[in-house]
Amino acid sequence: MTERPLRVLVLADSRAFHTERYAAELERQGCEVLTASLESGAMPHHALRRRGPIKALHYALGASEVRALFRRSRPDIVNPHFASGYGFLAALADRRSSLPIVLQLWGSDILIGPHKSVFHRHKTKLALESADCVLADSDFILEEASKIGKLRDSRTIAWGIERNYLVYRRANMSLSRPLRILAPRPHEEVYNNMFIIRALADLCNSGEVTLTFPNFGGLLMRFKDEAAHRVSRGVAFYEKLPRPEYLEFVAGHDVYLSAAISDSSPASLLEAMGLGLIPVIGDIPGVREWVTKDSGFLFDLSDVQSLSSVISRILTADQDFEKMRLRNAEMIEQRGIFENNIAETINVFREVIARRSA
Repeated sequence: MTERPLRVLVLADSRAFHTERYAAELERQGCEVLTASLESGAMPHHALRRRGPIKALHYALGASEVRALFRRSRPDIVNPHFASGYGFLAALADRRSSLPIVLQLWGSDILIGPHKSVFHRHKTKLALESADCVLADSDFILEEASKIGKLRDSRTIAWGIERNYLVYRRANMSLSRPLRILAPRPHEEVYNNMFIIRALADLCNSGEVTLTFPNFGGLLMRFKDEAAHRVSRGVAFYEKLPRPEYLEFVAGHDVYLSAAISDSSPASLLEAMGLGLIPVIGDIPGVREWVTKDSGFLFDLSDVQSLSSVISRILTADQDFEKMRLRNAEMIEQRGIFENNIAETINVFREVIARRSA
């Protein structure tokens, strides 16, 4: 007898590409998915009402509406994303419903959010301790979460890249001249793109490297002013692209570069490794589960010379790094294929439901 489809209520930011991709893959793998969101994204979703002018209170004040949604949609599992927001909302709404909750952490909700105030920490703690299972994309995030609240159960499941996009991986892995470096994180404080331009300005001006950044983010204009002051050539920007075109664009580069000061295991890193780019990452705990001396390069985020030295080493090395790049691609095929990881997530849903009904 065929199992009936799981009914999954996803509580998440409907504007986020990760939410849209995640919900679509759950559906592709046979789940019945309803996404509910306080944000007004383009993806199909149930629009939760924003109550009052204070954004931080929207989650607390939305509990009664979500509880009503529980009754109407009768989900098998509630799947909030981001602890102090939708995780907190699910915890409040579920106090009378007793539905199983699998909470998805996104990194900043553990590394940044709880440190904003006692109120943020309390919300995060309640979300963590109300969840039947907590999922994160790195062991590091779960370790940090366990310092905030007691986890009943937890699993590490990466996000990753869709298998069909691996066709964009270049057959010829010889390095370009100038070296093509992609820094794909948006221009926000946490992603620290100013550090990159300060570290690599001389290599851009000498024509040894090109740097490509996104043409979006809250600090974009400030970044462009800084870049124009320091660099005369070798810096480019790209617009948001449909996913296939974006990943084909990524595959045309040699190096993936991130100077984020707070991170988990970024999806963009796994995508780049799967497509054969050399990872060059600021040395923080969340990325060390993927980037080691055998799989890439870490640099000191307090020292611009550290990053400059890494890139100079790549430029002057006798090796072409083909073995490293192929080994990384194999690692992604084993642990970082998006469809496989969503299938694992669905298995966790079923396990949690079975445990609740036992």
